[in-house]
Amino acid sequence: MTDEKPGETSDVKNDQDSTPPKIEFPCLYPIKIIGKSGPEFQASVVEAVERHTGTINADLIKSQPSKQNNYVSITVTIAATGEEQLRHIFSDLKAIENVKLVL
Repeated sequence: MTDEKPGETSDVKNDQDSTPPKIEFPCLYPIKIIGKSGPEFQASVVEAVERHTGTINADLIKSQPSKQNNYVSITVTIAATGEEQLRHIFSDLKAIENVKLVL
């Protein structure tokens, strides 16, 4: 017999369950970059990412223009090797003038 009170269950979560799971590397990791549309925007985004990943297959790069073509969303899926790599990529992307948001 257990010491459970009515309404309690033995499936009580511990503190470890409340922390978000860490990413297990290596893994495929999509990075979404939103910025002001321009002739060289996608090239500058891809170049910034490739500095830390090597050449990215064109099939792993998707772009979606806004309705009025003022902005573009580019999703680049990389083979992420670690948190440090991701920090460097995000930093380089945020340094690009026309980048508005990196997710």
